Parts: sequence; C-alpha cells; structure tokens
Amino acid sequence: MSAATHSASRPNEGLYDCRDAFSKTLEALAEANDRVVAVVNDSVGSSKLGGFKKRWPERLVNVGIAEQNMVGVGAGLANGGRIPFVSCASCFLTGRALEQVKADVAYSNTNVKLCGQSPGIGYGELGPTHHSIEDLAWLRPLANLLVIVPSDPWETEQAMCFAAAYEGPVFIRVSRYPVPALQHKLDRIEPGKAEVMRGGDDVAILANGVMLHKALQAADVLAEQGVSARVVNMAWMNPLDIEAIIDAAGTGAVVTVEEASVRGGLGGAVAETLALHRPVPMEMLGFPGFAPTGTVDFLFDYFGLSAAGISSAALKAISRKG
Repeated sequence: MSAATHSASRPNEGLYDCRDAFSKTLEALAEANDRVVAVVNDSVGSSKLGGFKKRWPERLVNVGIAEQNMVGVGAGLANGGRIPFVSCASCFLTGRALEQVKADVAYSNTNVKLCGQSPGIGYGELGPTHHSIEDLAWLRPLANLLVIVPSDPWETEQAMCFAAAYEGPVFIRVSRYPVPALQHKLDRIEPGKAEVMRGGDDVAILANGVMLHKALQAADVLAEQGVSARVVNMAWMNPLDIEAIIDAAGTGAVVTVEEASVRGGLGGAVAETLALHRPVPMEMLGFPGFAPTGTVDFLFDYFGLSAAGISSAALKAISRKG
C-alpha cells in the first residue's frame, strides 16, 4: 500500500479497528512464510485470530491464561527457527510477563514479535486492572527491544511486515479504538524515523497511536485561532528519533500527547531529550496515574486527550515562550 503525499489533516472516510489490520497482515505473512506462527493466552477472539486458527491450527499455540509461559513458549519457538507473533492484551503481556519479556526476549535478543492488544484504556469499562498505560514506560528502557505505536491500519500493517523481516525482538502496540486511515507521507516505516504529518512554526505537537488523530484535530482548532501547529508522528518509542524532537523544539514550544502514563512514556522520552539538547516550554498530556473506570471517550475527555484539551495545552506552552 503506497502512502499519499498530501496533508494528513484530512483523513479518509471510515473508521477502522487496527486489530483487523493486524490479523489480516499476520495471515498474509503466514501464507508467504511457513516459519510464521502465533502464540496466544486464550485470546484468539480478542486478537481476531479466528481466521488464522482455522487456516493453520497447527501453527497457533494457545497456552491458556498463562502469560509468562506464553512469552517463554514464543522464545522457544524463535530459538527453534520460527517467527512467533505473541499476541495478548497489552496489560497482561507487559505487566504479568514483564520478567520473561526482559530476560527471555530482550536480554537474550530473541526473535520474538510481541503484540500488545487493546493498549492504553482500550478496555475502558473493565477499569484499571485492564488499562495498559504503563507499558511504554516499562518497555522503553529494555535494550534490543524495538517498540512501535502504530496510529492506523496502514502503519499497523507496516509494523507487522517490518517485524516479520527484522531479526530481533519487536513490540507492536495494537489499538482497538476505531480510527480513520491517515494520509501518510512515507512510503514505508523506518526504525527510529518520525514523520511530520503537518508543518507548523508556533508549536510542535508530538503524538503517536490514537492520539495522533486527536493531535491533527487540535492543529485544525489552533489554525482557526491563527496558530501554526506542527504535528509529528512519534510512532517509534525505541529507537527514538532524537533529531526530530530537537527540530520540533525549533518552534519554541512542545506538547506531547499519548494514551499512556506521562511518567516514562513519550512525554518522559521527549523531556529527557529536550533537557539534554534544547530546553523549551513543554506540556505533557496523558495519564498522571491510575485511570478510573469509564468509556474510552469519557476518559479521553476527562484527561484532556481531545482536540480542545490538546489545543489548550499548546496555547499554554506558547504562552511560556521566553
């Protein structure tokens, strides 16, 4: 699928569940390469792998509700020459099995593809036990582990294809929140390469995943007020595009927006970079702590993860310019 070359501020019509792109792409990869296998924790349905199971029942391993074993099985399959895509709700994959992710996958530099399903507050009404807002902070420090947060179906497909071809561990954050397909300017994703979705000189909004859509909406709101906002897609959390962050600071003000904890996630990564290279006024939007139970849209609005909330944070950052 080729990327369009015009502005990303007006996405195509229609809303998509990125899990559909995940499952469709995994089937295509499995059809092309019999080394591709799937490992799940009794999550065939929530990972949308029913079609995969029907076509290749012998290539799907369901360990039951045993996430630590699941990661270990994935590592074993990788050591045996397979390309395992380990799929599970991100809250359990990165919380319950973090030690295995660290030791069996990252430290061992094992060729496992970790797929964190329904991250952030995707399970809204199930509450804090099912929210996965700490995953990026937990995974970003792990050496060898590439971490990507796709924003739409195209980027999800690209992440899956990249992961299958890459020799080493990858974590893909697969959202379930309905999003439109963006008009990307890149023909393909590259590790550690950010994408400027919209130019601007007054403030830079750095976002990824679902929040990239909210950031683009906020840029439209700001434009109506005469404010030129740059929007940067920071899909890659590890490796991080340091140069893109420094360049964004050239606007004089930066806002980060993420469906994750502001402690250690995208906001923390950008703050670290700016503190070392180019300090500017900055606002961080995300979750300051445990998020309560509620619908996804309610929680987004409650924590200012909306076009109005992001544009307000941008104006606050601009007001602090020296």
